[in-house]
Amino acid sequence: MPHIKLINIVGARPQIIKASAIGRAIRSHFSDKITEILVHTGQHYDKELSEVFFEELEIHNPDYNLGVGSARHGRQTSMMIAGIEDVLLKEKPDCVLLYGDTNSTLAGALAASKLHFPVMHIEAGLRSFNKTMPEELNRIMSDHSSTLLFAPTKAAFENLIREGFIPENSPPFTLDNPKIYLTGDIMYDNSLYFAELAEKRKGLLLDTLSVKRGDFILVTIHREANTDDITRLEAILKTLKSLSEENKLTFVMPLHPRTTLSLKTKLESFYNELLDCKFIRIIPPVTFLEMTLLEKNSRMIITDSGGVQKESHFFRKPCLVLRKESEWIELIKNGTAVLVDANPKKIRHEFERFVNAGSELKYPGFYGDGKTAEFILKAIMGMFGK
Repeated sequence: MPHIKLINIVGARPQIIKASAIGRAIRSHFSDKITEILVHTGQHYDKELSEVFFEELEIHNPDYNLGVGSARHGRQTSMMIAGIEDVLLKEKPDCVLLYGDTNSTLAGALAASKLHFPVMHIEAGLRSFNKTMPEELNRIMSDHSSTLLFAPTKAAFENLIREGFIPENSPPFTLDNPKIYLTGDIMYDNSLYFAELAEKRKGLLLDTLSVKRGDFILVTIHREANTDDITRLEAILKTLKSLSEENKLTFVMPLHPRTTLSLKTKLESFYNELLDCKFIRIIPPVTFLEMTLLEKNSRMIITDSGGVQKESHFFRKPCLVLRKESEWIELIKNGTAVLVDANPKKIRHEFERFVNAGSELKYPGFYGDGKTAEFILKAIMGMFGK
């Protein structure tokens, strides 16, 4: 039986992690039917944020690395489109698989759809309803350039219907006759798979940080809206520092390089206060397994990351979201994640409400059964009659 040639495009840390689930499912269940070609745009290019993940998650080295690196949105995206186009013309794949909402996603969607290669979009239908966010534009444009759209949640699926996608479309599926699926979330596959591995390989990290399981707060801040707006960044971190001291709770903060740079260059005095605070543990960016370990063993998570919001739910942890909106509206409606923006009063109020909430919080199974990658690959094979 002829193989389906699938080009898997990644560029940022979350996409590399998601690709590991697809690669694992191909090796385990579909190796005689699907050939994977991995293309890394190089959107994240330093070892701490990219290469180490290929090693840690047992993903084979990329077949192509475009090495685009950092640049303004337009320039970065245009370089990616040109590089991806060259790969597509050389490899002539059956389809192109994309993840999420980065510039790599948009570049892959535009390059492939204009050359008439079917685009398969994982995490389709997510909407924050804030088009000032580059990610929101990337999501919308990628969805409307796709042939198969894999929505991770009911809310995402319903967003696609509202935008004109028809669930009952019949084959053959094309860009003008796309198919949408409710799949569950591929990151839930990874959380189940890697949680035990993280304990075995990275458990000593907790001892290194001198924290007890279930008795520390995990904080991540990386979005430009928070890191580049010093007023927002200072308001958030001063509030968190006060809460750590008042509650005598340790806050573990793996700082993104952009966050660290802003603190060092624009808030140097306060940055030194954070470093000197006995309840604050500022550490460099962590690997995926280390992050999984920290999430699983934390008491609460405070973040501006979309992915970490979901993972807080996977590990049944309350979450304060340092943004005005969230793609994961089911978490907000469920009440286990709450939008606090950069508002000190909201952060403080919701922190105090969550810190001792315990078993009163419920975590429904919004994100599937942990077999999303298999579902997606079966759907792709079905499109090609395999």
